[in-house]
Amino acid sequence: MKILIITTFFVISCCMIGSHALPNQIVIGGIFDEKDKLLELAFRYAVERINNDPSTLTHSTLIAQPVWLPADDSYRAARDVCDILRNPVAAIFGPQMEKTANHVQSICDAMEIPHIETRWDYKLRRDAYSINLYPYPPSLSEAYRKILLALKWKEFVILYDTNDALVRVQTLLREGSFSVTVRQLEGEDFRPLLKEIRRAQQKRIVLDVHSSLIYTVLKQAAQIGLMGEYYNYFITSLDFNQVDLEEFKYSGTNITGIQLIDPKKLQHIVEDWKFGERRFARILTPDLLKVTTEAALMYDAVSLFAKGLDTLSSSHDVDIEKVYCEGDKTWQHGDSLINYMKWYGSPPQFGEGYKMGRNFSSYSGPVIGLTGLVKFDRMGFRSDFELDIVEMDQNETLKKVGTWSLSGHVNYTKSWSDTKGAVEKNLKNKTLIVMVAKADPYVMMKQDPMPLAGNDQFEGFCIDLIYEISLIRGFNYTFKLVPDGAYGSRDQVTGEWDGIVKQLMDHKADLGIVDFTITYEREEAVDFSMPFMNLGISIIYKKPQKKAPSLFSFTSPFSPDVWLYMATAYLGVSVLLFILARIAPNEWDNPHPCIQDPEELENAISLSNAFWFTIGSLMQQGSDIAPKAVSTRIVAGIWWFFTLIMISSYTANLAAFLTVERMDSPIEGAEDLAKQTKIKYGCKEGGSTYAFFRDSTIPTYQRMWAAMSSARPSVFTDTNEAGVERVSKSNGQYAFLMESSSIEFQVERRCDLMQVGGLLDSKSYGIALPPESPYTDPISSAVLRLKENGKLHQLKTRWWKERSGGRCMREASSAKSSGANELGLSNVGGVFVVLIGGMGIAALVAICEFLWNARELATDETASFCDELGSEVRFIMKCSGSTKPVRKKAPSTPEEPLFTYGSYGANYGYSDRK
Repeated sequence: MKILIITTFFVISCCMIGSHALPNQIVIGGIFDEKDKLLELAFRYAVERINNDPSTLTHSTLIAQPVWLPADDSYRAARDVCDILRNPVAAIFGPQMEKTANHVQSICDAMEIPHIETRWDYKLRRDAYSINLYPYPPSLSEAYRKILLALKWKEFVILYDTNDALVRVQTLLREGSFSVTVRQLEGEDFRPLLKEIRRAQQKRIVLDVHSSLIYTVLKQAAQIGLMGEYYNYFITSLDFNQVDLEEFKYSGTNITGIQLIDPKKLQHIVEDWKFGERRFARILTPDLLKVTTEAALMYDAVSLFAKGLDTLSSSHDVDIEKVYCEGDKTWQHGDSLINYMKWYGSPPQFGEGYKMGRNFSSYSGPVIGLTGLVKFDRMGFRSDFELDIVEMDQNETLKKVGTWSLSGHVNYTKSWSDTKGAVEKNLKNKTLIVMVAKADPYVMMKQDPMPLAGNDQFEGFCIDLIYEISLIRGFNYTFKLVPDGAYGSRDQVTGEWDGIVKQLMDHKADLGIVDFTITYEREEAVDFSMPFMNLGISIIYKKPQKKAPSLFSFTSPFSPDVWLYMATAYLGVSVLLFILARIAPNEWDNPHPCIQDPEELENAISLSNAFWFTIGSLMQQGSDIAPKAVSTRIVAGIWWFFTLIMISSYTANLAAFLTVERMDSPIEGAEDLAKQTKIKYGCKEGGSTYAFFRDSTIPTYQRMWAAMSSARPSVFTDTNEAGVERVSKSNGQYAFLMESSSIEFQVERRCDLMQVGGLLDSKSYGIALPPESPYTDPISSAVLRLKENGKLHQLKTRWWKERSGGRCMREASSAKSSGANELGLSNVGGVFVVLIGGMGIAALVAICEFLWNARELATDETASFCDELGSEVRFIMKCSGSTKPVRKKAPSTPEEPLFTYGSYGANYGYSDRK
């Protein structure tokens, strides 16, 4: 029995030694400003939740002891803290005011009482007995920097209300890639300062003000026109989600902010607060229904304290005693409790924990409160936390688009399609201001007997193009003429822009369209859509006058060398025909057909007849002389073939020369312009063509620029129309350089003008938009769709061809297609080859005939062939006389001679034989 009693006592003693106790009631003090009703409410309901939680402080109850202080009353704060400490308290929460918080902190350090804060504190050092759940300022500033880098902000202005903001944005000021302007908001009327920002064309604004001022600043910004599609705001306040943005939802302004808590997840907290207040017959004002960041942090601070105290009690007996500010006694567990709270926020490895004497068996996991994971670094700062990136949305007011964390940096969950869809939705049913300038056929004033107003007074290619784009994107538009009539050029001295570019930069227009050339300089100032027309610089010049017909214009079909070769061929063929006719025996005929045995033969092809025969053939008239021998007929046939080709070619080319106007232009391109000084040339001053020649590095264009810039009077014009008119009146003494598409339009309507040469460069026309306009991509995709479905081609055909009839262009095309050039020797050289070959064959045949005839005579005369050949050659060489004696055969009887020789025989030295 004694053994049983001893054993039972031992077990009970061990259990009593192994168990540690907390007081039944644990008082925690909360110091609040008179205006911090919401913080006090969060403090009370956090205590109530802990008391209702069976897993934390099971045998103890937390007692909330709030104390109210006037703002910045440090003496009152010190006195009240000392009064609280006279009652046993385990921790002090608050206050939020900096001056009073510092006094409270010094007292808590002296008394070794944990001091738990939930306020923004710029100090980069933590006191031994202090813990702050508010995000670490350097980490918060780093979050700003990373988010703005992700948003691709490079130039912006920071608006702040207190000097504390300069600490929060210090990382932005040190970032080398940012161009930052810092302005402080003072007083209650911020509009003068906001107007200065608008005049400075600042489109991005970082707003670092107290949450109560956010709505006021945005409201006044909207009143002076500092809100819209082209303005971007980044709100640094963690209570951005508590601001009423309903009236700004449809302004199109891009407002981005951050939040530590998600209001949607706090609905049950608010419902609990409502229920509790109704239970105690207290009324919740609307301000108490908004859970601010500091209120959520206070809620999490009480949870962290309870966790830390519960863990501490598992390894120590915790007694909470009274301490006095006047005495030296401190709370012996204060140091352990504050360390456990920091450890709970950032537990070390188990080995390290045991070295520190901490009991991991009671560790129930990290504290995940309303503000996310409560975690501290080794210095006791809450440097690692997660922020939600939110943007104003038309449907949800604020929409989460990404997150930031110290380890993961910026992670955007908003896809490109979501952004595109939001922009296109915002564009629908919106009325855009479209700035235009008069330029045919792009923008023209309608000719109507009735007065027109608004969009009805305009017509042209660009007017129709905007209409087609509006059908695709669903927006409305209003056309406005640019006041100064200029497209947009930058002054080289002041750097100021004019024209449509200036209007877009000042956000007085949403679109700018005309024959607007996309240049590097303009692209730096404004945005451009995808090109809707591709072209280049060319020259417009007055058509040369028709040349007076020459007295000898009939010789134009052939070049002079062809005429010379034809004359030589005529002489050569005529002489050859005469010689071959004398050689060929068949060309010698009986001059008296009635006499069977003529005394002599006659040759009809004399030298004069040979010339007559060839000229008759050449003139297609013929003659009464006909070659009989094979050789002479070959000559005649080849000559006829030659004349057939030459006369046909001459006739065809002569018809072209007589029906086509021959106009010679003194210039054929830019090279010709640069080489001469007689014809002046210029372009539109301040336009893209002007900039092209001014900035060109090509020697030819540099010479042209030097000539244009030094010309007096000036060769530059204010508009393209003025330049075209000057060309028309210059009588060929002035040429104008402009875009090829505009030249096409002018030469279609003014038949006295023409385009000279090809394109000097390659450029494009596009629709201009304000810098960083959200509508650039939707407009570009609409232009691409119109290009793919052929609508752009139809519009150009309508305004370039159909509206003018295309008379001048058809005439030019017809003249070009029917034009004829002089025929050179290369065109008709083959005819001469055939002629020479034919004459060679004819000569060869004639020689063969001659030799054959000489052989027959030698056989008949039983004479030597050489003698007969020599006699025939001597006769031919005389080249005189057109008769030849006939050799007669001797009679068959011996008394009669075989042949009777006339003068032919006498000439050969023969005598009569009997």
